[in-house]
Amino acid sequence: MAVMGFHHLEELFRRGASLDIKKGHAKDVTDIVEQKLYDLLLMGQKAAKYNGRDVIWKYDLPITKGLEETINEFKKLEQEIEVKDILERLATYPPLLELEVELEKSLPEIVGGLTLVLARIMKKLDEENRAVTHELIEKAKGVMDLTL
Repeated sequence: MAVMGFHHLEELFRRGASLDIKKGHAKDVTDIVEQKLYDLLLMGQKAAKYNGRDVIWKYDLPITKGLEETINEFKKLEQEIEVKDILERLATYPPLLELEVELEKSLPEIVGGLTLVLARIMKKLDEENRAVTHELIEKAKGVMDLTL
């Protein structure tokens, strides 16, 4: 199970970036989003440990101004992502410190924001086309790897 189902992903790409994604590309996109979420949590874990805590707080995550704005835009789209699905996917990664309740509740919004950022990077890379391609996904992943 991915952090979000194909229909939610398809709708988010259409409404948030005017892009059309095929089911065959969904796993690539959700894999990138899952990895970026884990990367944020890993950096949050470093901050928590530095501050002498064994729990990752929401504000330990290195959420940039741009990502925060995109998370807020995601909220306006009123898309539903299940915390349960996110936690199930995170369980497949190396263990982290415990997440505070507020952070756990915020995971769907963070995942939505990361997904929207990825979609909008794709749109900026190829403003002419609506179709998501493997090449476009790889280019957008490269940008995200450099910035998040």
